[in-house]
Amino acid sequence: MTDFIQLVKERRSASNFQAGHPIKLEELNEIFELVKLAPSAFNLQHSKYVTIIDPTIKEKIRKAANGQYKVASSSAVIIVLGDKEAYRQAPEIYEGLELLGIVSKQEYDFMVNDTVSFYESRGEEFQKEEAIRNASLSAMMFMMAAKEKGWDTCPMIGFNPEEIKDILDISDQYEVVLMITIGKEKIESRRPRGYRKPVNEFVTFI
Repeated sequence: MTDFIQLVKERRSASNFQAGHPIKLEELNEIFELVKLAPSAFNLQHSKYVTIIDPTIKEKIRKAANGQYKVASSSAVIIVLGDKEAYRQAPEIYEGLELLGIVSKQEYDFMVNDTVSFYESRGEEFQKEEAIRNASLSAMMFMMAAKEKGWDTCPMIGFNPEEIKDILDISDQYEVVLMITIGKEKIESRRPRGYRKPVNEFVTFI
């Protein structure tokens, strides 16, 4: 396993990718097996992923992403979605705890009711924020897992989310949170890492 500190330091946002490096579904599944361990509020697992490897669909996605070349040169394009109604899955997600005897029927009912009421009482804006917040945590896990497996990534927000939803037939239940391109970075086109603030400029100790 790659050393964690080395992994963090080597992860970069790739601005361009080498041609001729298809990614296998088995490799993507290995990454997603790690991604599913990412934290999520109430273990609701708000994140959904649409993975595009079909060249025709990738070209449509590229146009929706302002024609950015890294979409075309990538091995795959990952659309990260956040489920605004993830709390509705609480009964199914917690059911295993009851079946295994980890919680009683009374505790199970309380967990479900508590989770559902927590989200419903805070309204649609909170549900949207939670979808974005939890999908973002998951997306970071995806990029780190991909790097550990030898793949480079670039998180992107330069796209039209409504066009993406139309192309992929995504319902309004989901928020389009992020696009991630994945492939083998074209190192020769890499720019030096940008300025990073010193710790004392973004951390306050009280």
